[in-house]
Amino acid sequence: RFCLPLVLASLPTMATGEGITAALQDSWGDFWLFRFFVNAAGYASIVVPGFLLIQYFKRRNYLETGRGICFPVIKSCVFGSEVKSVHQDDGSLPARAEPTEPSTARQVFKLLFCAAGLQASYLTWGVLQERVMTRTYGATETEPGEKFKDSQFLVFMNRILAFTVAGLYCALTKQPRHGAPMYKYSFASLSNILSSWCQYEALKYISFPTQVLAKASKVIPVMMMGKLVSRKSYEYWEYLTAALISVGVSMFLLSSAPNRTVSTVTTFSGIVLLAGYIIFDSFTSNWQDALFTYKMSPVQMMFGVNVFSCLFTVGSLLEQGALLESLRFMARHSEFTAHAVLLSVCSACGQLFIFYTINQFGAAVFTIIMTLRQAFAILLSCLIYGHTVTVVGGLGIAVVFMALFLRVYARSRMKKRSKKLPPGETPVQKV
Repeated sequence: RFCLPLVLASLPTMATGEGITAALQDSWGDFWLFRFFVNAAGYASIVVPGFLLIQYFKRRNYLETGRGICFPVIKSCVFGSEVKSVHQDDGSLPARAEPTEPSTARQVFKLLFCAAGLQASYLTWGVLQERVMTRTYGATETEPGEKFKDSQFLVFMNRILAFTVAGLYCALTKQPRHGAPMYKYSFASLSNILSSWCQYEALKYISFPTQVLAKASKVIPVMMMGKLVSRKSYEYWEYLTAALISVGVSMFLLSSAPNRTVSTVTTFSGIVLLAGYIIFDSFTSNWQDALFTYKMSPVQMMFGVNVFSCLFTVGSLLEQGALLESLRFMARHSEFTAHAVLLSVCSACGQLFIFYTINQFGAAVFTIIMTLRQAFAILLSCLIYGHTVTVVGGLGIAVVFMALFLRVYARSRMKKRSKKLPPGETPVQKV
């Protein structure tokens, strides 16, 4: 007699408790640190068995005892051909193509083509990146719309297309004989995935101009790590430009704008994610430099890294059930589908333009083009998405880009001067 009223009275409380539990789960699912560890657990479920297999084949001395159909695949993945390239001045870049008597008009056309391709690819990529991560889809007068939250799916989209483009390029053009063990690409791939994920996630907490300036100031932690860890020495102008970059970034970050909205306020989470991006990206470039000691082309590097990137991201997405959810979001919002596909196309085409520009004109010209691209990206973001920049913030941006151009100019002058000096002499004292 008394049980039924008690059960009926407890039903609203139970429903409220279930609602609170669901709300807590949603809030934890939206927290970037929780998603980071979930993604890392997904990658670990692939990395750990792979590591154990590699150790097993090495301990069994499979290179000498192995036989059968799987032997060539295992040899390529675990051991490689171990053929390393002859030392070059810059191991990460191929020799630059220099025709004997180039036509001036032809060279100008090539330069304009490279500059237009790089600017179009990466400016479009930056605008779309901010659109996808900070704006809603399907908004109407009655419905607020919904945001796309899974940054890992965007990384997967970029990598699957880059993998396809690099694979087709390697298949259709003559490439050097590959010698590196395939598993070594996985280290650069994992750090590249995490840096890209941090880059996308950071846009949820900071403005796009802040992110661009943080990328420009990446030289500062790289120099610090080189000084502390590798005991590298730097010239005085490198310290000067690094100090100017830090001053410019500080001016921009500390400047306050009265009309700034909540979405453009720099938060602690955004700063941590940017730091993660810089750390992972620095590791990626250093590891790729080490891999280039093997005889390979940049496109082969692009293919090898993206093979593992696709494997890691699709495995993690399937384990979380996020792949189907993202595909359902694409089915609900055709605009998002177009943006995600175009984002991937711009990323893949931009990589090819990078390789072609460096091969034709060298790293200095490429650096100038990409520095201009960063300035244009900030301008476009402010015009399209209404970011407010104060006078002090604008001066900070100008200081940063002035320092970047000064670095390019000083480096080119130092290279020309070092060619004129006898071997063994250094043009400037390093500290």
